[in-house]
Amino acid sequence: MDRHFVKALLFAWDRAEFRAGLQHLIDLDEVTSLLAALSVEDHDHDVERRVMDLLRSGLDTAEIRHATLLLVEDDDVRHNLAAGIAASLADRPELAGAIRSALDDPQVRAELREALESAPLRAVIWQVAEHQFEGRRWALIRSAVLLLVRHRHARRLALALRRHGVVRALRRPEPGPGA
Repeated sequence: MDRHFVKALLFAWDRAEFRAGLQHLIDLDEVTSLLAALSVEDHDHDVERRVMDLLRSGLDTAEIRHATLLLVEDDDVRHNLAAGIAASLADRPELAGAIRSALDDPQVRAELREALESAPLRAVIWQVAEHQFEGRRWALIRSAVLLLVRHRHARRLALALRRHGVVRALRRPEPGPGA
């Protein structure tokens, strides 16, 4: 893990609200075993599925969702997360900068919070993620379009991200090897 992500997690862990949100809801042994399995280069496809299931159950739990949202609300945590994102996207500095700009915008954070509080919207987000995970490109596109058409918070969040250049940076091709 990037040192900025670790610092962000330490800042978050120091917040009583974050610990309270996770205290009785997450099996830390399972998380540890999943992280260890993911760190192996040729990990099993089932490990990724288990991670997706764990993320889904976490975001469907109000306490975990609220604790996670604290990560972007706290300045220290948010800045370290942004630094970790920038480090992990060193080959895409425009995207890293756009994400940092979006995270620093209170309106984007409010839209993110509203989007994650909507159970129907979370269901469609997971459907989009599953299509991406399974490599079902056309189903992914259809689900993404439905997400934007049917859910006001998804549209508003997408527009807020667009204002910060996230959408434009995502459209740019990733640099090839050696670039």
